[in-house]
Amino acid sequence: MLKFRVSGVAFRVFGASYTWTFGPWLGLSWILLALVFCGCAGATKCSSQRPFVFKQESFAFANELVWEYRFNPATGQMGHQRRQPPPAYTHRCFVVARSARQFFQNAQFDPTLPEADEATYRRLIRQVISSSPRREPKEKIIIPGYANLHAFSQAHECLLKRECGGAWQSYFQRGHWRMLFPLSQGHQERVARQLTDSLRRNGVAVVHVVRFPSLSINHAVVLFDSKERESEIEFAVYDPNSPEEPTELTYDRVARRFRFPANHYFVGGRVDVYEVYHAWNY
Repeated sequence: MLKFRVSGVAFRVFGASYTWTFGPWLGLSWILLALVFCGCAGATKCSSQRPFVFKQESFAFANELVWEYRFNPATGQMGHQRRQPPPAYTHRCFVVARSARQFFQNAQFDPTLPEADEATYRRLIRQVISSSPRREPKEKIIIPGYANLHAFSQAHECLLKRECGGAWQSYFQRGHWRMLFPLSQGHQERVARQLTDSLRRNGVAVVHVVRFPSLSINHAVVLFDSKERESEIEFAVYDPNSPEEPTELTYDRVARRFRFPANHYFVGGRVDVYEVYHAWNY
C-alpha cells in the first residue's frame, strides 16, 4: 500500500518495500516536474514488416522474481515469501521488454555468417541497447551466427544479462510519472485504440501494466498481436517473467478496462495500462 508522508513516501515495487524520504520543497518539485511531463506526444512511426514470432523474438531466459507468491483461495489474497536461494537476475522486466523491442526493431540476425567472438557480440549488444526503441533506425545492426534472439540468448545468456541494463532502469523508466495520475475509462479506451494502431505500424508495443496505488502489479510486457471482437480486444503478450509461452491482455469494450490473467505472481483481474518506449515523455 502506498503511504504518503510530509517527509517521504513508503511504497512497494517490483516485489520489495522501500521508503523514499524527501523535504517538502523537493516533493513539490517532483509534482511540478510530473505536471510538465503530462503533455501529449505522438507515437513515433516505425515500419516493421515482419511479425513478432514468440519463440524467435523473445529472450530464452526470464526476469526472475524476488518473491515466491501463493494465492489463498479462501481469502482471495496473494501471500509471498522470499525465494531461496535468492535469484540473481531480478527487477528487470522493463529492461527485458525494452531490449526485446530494440532487437526486434533495430537488429537483424544472420545465421549464414560465421559466429563471432565474445568481444564482438558485446560490442554489437551495446550498439543495439544504445539504439532508440522509439524510432526506426536507418540501418539494422547485424548479429552474425544466429537465426534469432531466442537462439542468441540461449547461447549468450550471461553476456546479454550483463549488457542489457541494470535494475535501476526499471525503477527510473521515464514514463512512470503517468501512473501517478488517474487512468480513467476514457483514457483506457484511447490506449486500446493506440495499441492496436502501434501493432499495425510497428509489430510490437511495450506497455506498463499497473494497479496504483496498491501496486499489486507493477510490470512491463510486450504486446505483439491483437484480435478484435465485438465485446473485447485480445492482445498477445510476451511476459518477461514467463518466457515459456505467450499470455494475453484483454480490453473489455463495455467496461472500458483491461484485464490480465492470474499467474504465478498476480491474482488476476483489472489492470491499468499505458504504452511506454514510444514518445519523448514515455
